[in-house]
Amino acid sequence: MSLFIKKLGIDLGTANTLVFVPGEGVLLNEPSVVAVSMPENKVLAVGDEAKVMIGKTPDTITAYRPMKDGVIADYRVTEAMLRYFISKALGKWNIFKPEVMVSVPAGVTSTERRAVVEAGIKAGAKSAYVVKEPILAAIGAGIPIHEPTGHMIVDIGGGTTDVAVISLGGIVASTSVKVAGNKIDAAIADYVKKNFNLAIGDRTAENIKIQIGSAVTIEDEITYKIKGRDFLTGLPRSAEVSTNEVVKAIDVELKEMMKAIKAVLQDTPPELASDIIDNGIIMTGGSSLLRNIDELVFRSTGVKAVVAEDSLLCVAKGTGIALNHLDVYKKSIIAKR
Repeated sequence: MSLFIKKLGIDLGTANTLVFVPGEGVLLNEPSVVAVSMPENKVLAVGDEAKVMIGKTPDTITAYRPMKDGVIADYRVTEAMLRYFISKALGKWNIFKPEVMVSVPAGVTSTERRAVVEAGIKAGAKSAYVVKEPILAAIGAGIPIHEPTGHMIVDIGGGTTDVAVISLGGIVASTSVKVAGNKIDAAIADYVKKNFNLAIGDRTAENIKIQIGSAVTIEDEITYKIKGRDFLTGLPRSAEVSTNEVVKAIDVELKEMMKAIKAVLQDTPPELASDIIDNGIIMTGGSSLLRNIDELVFRSTGVKAVVAEDSLLCVAKGTGIALNHLDVYKKSIIAKR
């Protein structure tokens, strides 16, 4: 562990924030959640400590996610969150202000980009850079983005699904839809409510997705025991849900994602499209861990899809690599000193 960390990469996500130190790897991976006490408007807890509080707080404390759909919804709270993550990663002995690189969704406006940069500087960075997520995801997945060949990256996170075709270090065609992990969880909770008359929380819905979820129907189904509150009696009750029911529950959300991928493919110049057929579609982000999602992409587009290794960490790793070679990635970086 080096005493003086001079560079930090931050994957500022809707669901989780990861802090990456070049040469050391991911130092922090915590939920992007902040708990605020209402009367004094004071930040009480950030990250893991705050996530535990979601859905379990008294009226005076609110636990919420300052990042909505991958962009800053609440500037002040995001700044507090960044400050917490930066100082936690640096440790208390670090005297240098670090250079910080933060990922932003491809569809972000210049105002939103500036907000991220300002928040980084205010939170204690010497200089802050922002880079679009698909580019970082591609770098982290080991794609040679500077070559004149087309690569398609689909980054499915908590708040957004970013689809981009990258060639010569830049984004040729891209789109970003606000349908990703969180919407899938919500759809599962909704389905359970309609079909089982049970109310379940976000965390239970997420568990169902992780334990038994799939993007296409399967033959050997897995079941999951749901415990929730009965809508009619108001009392706790349990029920069983199986994989193919989950597939049905999240069908609309998955279709939206596939529509986004197809839209970008249709916008892609023919020369690059032929590269994509050769290279396949690379999938990154936590929600690309959903079972068989690569199969669904293949069925929808006819192009083979591969889920990147460590798909959760691709963007964070990308920040680390880009920080180490700032000069190389100059074109795709928006900086502020």
